[in-house]
Amino acid sequence: MANDVNLNRLAVFAALVRAGSFTHAAEELGMTKAMVSQHLARLEQELGVTLLLRSTRRMALTEAGATFHADCVRILAEADAAIERVGESRDTPRGTLRLTASLDYGTAVLVPKLTRFMQQYPAVQVDLVLSDHIIDVIAERFDLAIRGGWLRDSSLRSTRIGDFRQLLVAAPAYLAERGTPRRPEDVAAHPAIAMSALPAPLRWTFTARDGARRTVRPRAHAQANTASAVRSLVLAGAGLAVLPDYLVEGDIRAGSLVALLAQYRLPEGGVHAVYPGRKAPAKVRAFIDLLQADAS
Repeated sequence: MANDVNLNRLAVFAALVRAGSFTHAAEELGMTKAMVSQHLARLEQELGVTLLLRSTRRMALTEAGATFHADCVRILAEADAAIERVGESRDTPRGTLRLTASLDYGTAVLVPKLTRFMQQYPAVQVDLVLSDHIIDVIAERFDLAIRGGWLRDSSLRSTRIGDFRQLLVAAPAYLAERGTPRRPEDVAAHPAIAMSALPAPLRWTFTARDGARRTVRPRAHAQANTASAVRSLVLAGAGLAVLPDYLVEGDIRAGSLVALLAQYRLPEGGVHAVYPGRKAPAKVRAFIDLLQADAS
């Protein structure tokens, strides 16, 4: 029977009881007295009970009507509260922001930004999951994923929040022992540390200032499945590697790594915020705005 009841009639019935007459209820609802009467008659028909006893001068709730009216008031109040909560989550950052990113980018870049975000929006709690595997955002119930590189085709929404450069780096002690490559062709003679999670970890394309491209394929001396592990191997002097700038710029400034072949460019990548749904909730939009502001 519940599937046969038009729930809009609950609001009409509650308004009728609150107004105390069909005339006043019609004025409150912006409809005719006949329409109010019709809604009541159909509701009683759908429920299979009489809700109101009415004469030319007055109306009174039946016992079933009084019980049903109390339930209607509660249901309508809960519906209003639910709508208000949805509006708050749409307009005001609150609740839990569940997001995922790669281990390296999350640790090096996101954690400081999330700390600022939580200070700015104390009503938001953060659930950060770091993984170098591509996580199914919808199946795993994530609000947001931060992904670097080149996006695959996806039904998810995405916003570009930054870029990163790839840098060829080596440790000074390694270069002192093995020599410094001056041209892309020299790289092939050096042992390389491969990032095994990439589809072509040892295919490096260098672009000169005049646009000429040279692709080299060095031999793999070692490989690791995270950029931070590759970085550690390079710092230890195991060989050369191509790593994102956000991971090694501090090492280069400190002198513990050297950027090589600065006259050439390696392919640059984008950083994207990826999220499900047509419209991101306020907590997601606010964090994306913070990331974009930092990148500008």
